[in-house]
Amino acid sequence: MQFLKKYGTIIYIGDRLADLQLMEDEMNELYNSQLIEQKDHQMALFLLRQEIVKEMEKRTKN
Repeated sequence: MQFLKKYGTIIYIGDRLADLQLMEDEMNELYNSQLIEQKDHQMALFLLRQEIVKEMEKRTKN
């Protein structure tokens, strides 16, 4: 989220999982537009996907 703020992007829907998925889409757009480097893109996707898995696990437990 902090990384996206550097590019003027703030994502908040109120649903944590949807927020994370939109952040992933935005990171892909930044990479495809060649605004971020591959290593930053890969690290961001790795972290976002970890958080997505945690959120999905949390929802299945409830």
